[in-house]
Amino acid sequence: MRRPETVEHLYLDFDGFFASVEQQKRPALRGRPVGIVPFAGTDRTCIIACSKEAKAAGCSNIMTVADARKRCPDIVLVPQSPDFYRRAHNALLAEIESVIPIEAVKSIDELACRLLPSDSNDPEALGHKIKRTLAEGIGPYVTCSIGFAANRQLAKIAGKTNKPDGITIWRPQDMPAPLFAVPMDDIPGIGSRMRARLWKARIFKTEDLYRTQPKQMRKLWHNVTGERLWYALHGYDIVAPQSERGMFGHGRVLPPDARTLPKAKEIARLLLIKAARRLRRSGYYCAGIWVWLAIRDGTWSAKRTLPIVHDDQAVLDGLYHLWHEAERAFPRGVTIFRVGVTLFDLSKDNTRQLDFLLNDDRDRRKWERINSAIDRLNRKYGKTVASLGAWNPPEGGHVGGKISYTRIPSAEDFW
Repeated sequence: MRRPETVEHLYLDFDGFFASVEQQKRPALRGRPVGIVPFAGTDRTCIIACSKEAKAAGCSNIMTVADARKRCPDIVLVPQSPDFYRRAHNALLAEIESVIPIEAVKSIDELACRLLPSDSNDPEALGHKIKRTLAEGIGPYVTCSIGFAANRQLAKIAGKTNKPDGITIWRPQDMPAPLFAVPMDDIPGIGSRMRARLWKARIFKTEDLYRTQPKQMRKLWHNVTGERLWYALHGYDIVAPQSERGMFGHGRVLPPDARTLPKAKEIARLLLIKAARRLRRSGYYCAGIWVWLAIRDGTWSAKRTLPIVHDDQAVLDGLYHLWHEAERAFPRGVTIFRVGVTLFDLSKDNTRQLDFLLNDDRDRRKWERINSAIDRLNRKYGKTVASLGAWNPPEGGHVGGKISYTRIPSAEDFW
């Protein structure tokens, strides 16, 4: 395992991405505290993302609108525009690639690059060149913070220490002192549960974690991830293997007038069709469906096994069975704030094995042919012109094409 002697990686993180894109697009928002919300017309929701001005006033992502208004009475609420953010993301990547090749797009607002040898000597100049290119090609209101280090993990941590619009360079010869100044909670992979486990092991700060042995880190994480983190924190150039996809799913915060079981069911149906379309486009089948509801007093969820399928009729049949369970669980109704659907237990389409006890292959192939025809029509017209059942998206739209920090929507997600 190699331990670089110079800076080899950069990690770029856009500052308040969704809000700053709105500010670049709409001059009236510039310099003002902005909060992105799922839909217009209600205060009974949360801030999905906020601008650096709103953060400076004490607001944060995933904060209720009521709390945000208490901290920042002047906050401007802007309904989300997911398709515009997708196009902005692609334009920003094109500008960055004119300066340096992108090694990995980690999310809609984060990416990583491996430095060319000519850039390792003066990473600060490279950082300023990227910022100038973005300002000239896109505009000055979409800013980014860039971290440079020996490996990707350290570069990511470094970049977050100087936000917004910063450039931070952690050279190998200066380590680990800059790392020790970072709170342990700011290290990727350490959430509240992991922190409690570390505290139990008498590891209270980043320096304690750094002094821990790699095998102990593996034991604390219960897998090799902990050991990989140890080597990353110690400056080794280690890259985790690419993970296999485990599910396809969508979730949505419900508008106030759609928080009943019948109306939530219709939105869940549309979300599930969108998930099944993504399943087919990616070349997968699924063998399970999971439905979950965020309700007033907590959550409700249920799962159901499916034949190995990817057509809309099969997954919708699973949804209706699970929804009957929800109706039995809440015979007098329930207030639903959020609904989610997930297709899991995946297999690639070239490894499908039918259940020899389930003699439905003839019907299955019929529904798959119907779905293929529907998919072709929708691709031809670039929107949903055909579907199983009515296609009536709720007010605000964006069913299956919402903001996501972890997944970059495709154009098809907005059909």
